[in-house]
Amino acid sequence: MNKRILVFSFAYYPFVGGAEVAIKEITDRLKDFEFDLLTHSFDNSLPTKEKIGNVTVIRIRSFTKFLYPIKSFLKASRLHFKNRYDLSWAVMANTGFASLFLKLFFGLPFILTIQEGDPIPQIKRRVWFVYPFFKMVFKMADKVTAISVFLADFAREMGAKNISVIPNGVDLEIFVGQPKTISDSKNAVLITTSRLVKKNGLADVIQALPLLPVGVTFSILGDGPLLDELKELSLKLNVSDRVNFMGFVRHEKAVDLLRSADVFIRPSLTEGLGCSFLEAMSVGLPLIATPVGGIPDFLKDGETGLFCDVNNPKDIADKVLRLMNDKELYKKISKNGVEIVREKYDWNGISSRFASIFSSVS
Repeated sequence: MNKRILVFSFAYYPFVGGAEVAIKEITDRLKDFEFDLLTHSFDNSLPTKEKIGNVTVIRIRSFTKFLYPIKSFLKASRLHFKNRYDLSWAVMANTGFASLFLKLFFGLPFILTIQEGDPIPQIKRRVWFVYPFFKMVFKMADKVTAISVFLADFAREMGAKNISVIPNGVDLEIFVGQPKTISDSKNAVLITTSRLVKKNGLADVIQALPLLPVGVTFSILGDGPLLDELKELSLKLNVSDRVNFMGFVRHEKAVDLLRSADVFIRPSLTEGLGCSFLEAMSVGLPLIATPVGGIPDFLKDGETGLFCDVNNPKDIADKVLRLMNDKELYKKISKNGVEIVREKYDWNGISSRFASIFSSVS
């Protein structure tokens, strides 16, 4: 009989981030398991229950998202009496409360997957009023997976014992590319796929543009609360004609835009891992990024990308110029990036590792 797994994810399709993509990519490949998923309903026009891929999605409706931990546990308890799950899987630490209480009340084992991209102090501040229970989520998890060494260290600090680093991956059927060379160093296209939020450091890239040749442009794929502020900054610096705000772009179009660009850049202030970097590497784009969070797991300076300083537009400009002017370095970084993604970040191999964990936890 197939194992039945109850998944907790605060958001799910059609609301998509790195964690939601990871759940779908993994569950779609694991046909020998049955998955039910409890998520918050951000849009009450969506059905309360539907099948998406290999997952039965159950949306919990409430007037505030802060009730999700309580309502998901109550709903999960009723479902467990009916379906007798073999284990639960909490994706992101803030969903782990329901898994914790299922274990305390019903003895149901659980797996915790850490995907957080926010600064660790910020994560802790958000849960200060239930901090002892938050630590219990880590301590009582039967298995903890983290998408980076940085997040594994955080889990260990919180008391987790049985930890494995399993990164997010790349759909190599979509993000397929070959090593690139830079043809016109005076008219390079910088590109990013990023939420327009402070932690992604996009203002620093815009501030670097006046220090670069006038033919260098910056394409921003993504939306977010800083859109107007970033547009005002580009106007103030007289580079508005060099910054292309393209809004949300679907994967199918994004991959073509990435292939046509020259450098992927995101000078993050913090990062859990960063699937956007991996997708860019997969199509042959050299990276410029900051040495924060999980980024050093895949970016080796001068080998698979270039590190720039945090909050330093001058250093960003220097690194862009270095890539533009050193064609051999550009070619080497592009080639190495394609190879490392194919070797370590294929969803098929990642899904197999999760299958082994699901099978072993009982």
